[in-house]
Amino acid sequence: MRRLLLLVPLAPSLCLAQPPPGYYDPAAGLSGEPLRAALYDIISPHTVILYNQLWNAFSRTDRRSDNTVWDIYSDVPSGTPPYVFQFVSDQCGTYDGEGDCFNREHSFPVSWFNDVPPMNSDLFHIYPTDGWVNAQRGSWPYGNVNAPTYTSSNGGKRGPCSWPGCSGTVFEPIDAYKGDLARGHFYMLTRYMNESVTWSAPILSAGEFFSWTESLLLAWHAADPVSQKELARNDSIFLIQGNRNPYIDNPQWVHSIWGPLAGLDERTADDVRLWYADGELNIVRVGQYDRLPIEVLDASGRNVLMTEVNGDQAVLPFEAMQGLYVALVGRGPDRKAFRFIR
Repeated sequence: MRRLLLLVPLAPSLCLAQPPPGYYDPAAGLSGEPLRAALYDIISPHTVILYNQLWNAFSRTDRRSDNTVWDIYSDVPSGTPPYVFQFVSDQCGTYDGEGDCFNREHSFPVSWFNDVPPMNSDLFHIYPTDGWVNAQRGSWPYGNVNAPTYTSSNGGKRGPCSWPGCSGTVFEPIDAYKGDLARGHFYMLTRYMNESVTWSAPILSAGEFFSWTESLLLAWHAADPVSQKELARNDSIFLIQGNRNPYIDNPQWVHSIWGPLAGLDERTADDVRLWYADGELNIVRVGQYDRLPIEVLDASGRNVLMTEVNGDQAVLPFEAMQGLYVALVGRGPDRKAFRFIR
């Protein structure tokens, strides 16, 4: 058993934890379920804090440079939020509207796992957020919303789900935090991969993501890369819980475990280069080859481009929706995979 870490302020120089040397060594070279199992062993068990200790933990994990609460449900990136919260004095309490107080938002709602430890105090999926907006989100899943029935001050939306394959009511946070929340969900199905089979969550079937949930989270993960805020929060939680979110430290592992091409062997290509820029796919090869097949799949596994190119370089128009894509280049045993973000 790891000893409980005291939630006391640390000097700034001690707040840059980073993984210890060799922390992820057992995961080296793995993909698919063997990789998830290795990551489970690395991040489990963790030092469990009490639910009422979350308030103190937030002052370490979600503090802005001006010492106010970093609330993802009211933040306005590159702008001025309509209100800010102070630690301690603005803890909920009761509330009658936005801006009254902040509380503890389980991005993976407690009703999905029967509100039991250690899930109910695991900081990797819990954030300080406006109490009113938190209540409007309720226990609805995250999703995309085109016709909102409720919109928060910073643009968060609740309404019918518009993502393919998804139905019912969902909550859509602003774009700046979609990747953070997606990586929190991937963490939950890794840290609790054994427990999740018993959970009654509307995004899971037998402990695994529904296909629509998986494709949504993959798209959010790709469109909103890991930020400096997320890196710092990962380090802070590591000092408290003694474990890390591996998908913040190694975002590529998400695609090695989930999605239609999970576990795909991305071979080092010394004869082919492929990259996306300014609405075009660029392919450069060493030597002249005829009829090199190229197939591009989106995060749901749908084919969005199939063609052949000739010569030692080619430029292909590519104006698909934003998200993660995989380009399969070549034939048979020489086929290579290139992941890229549009």
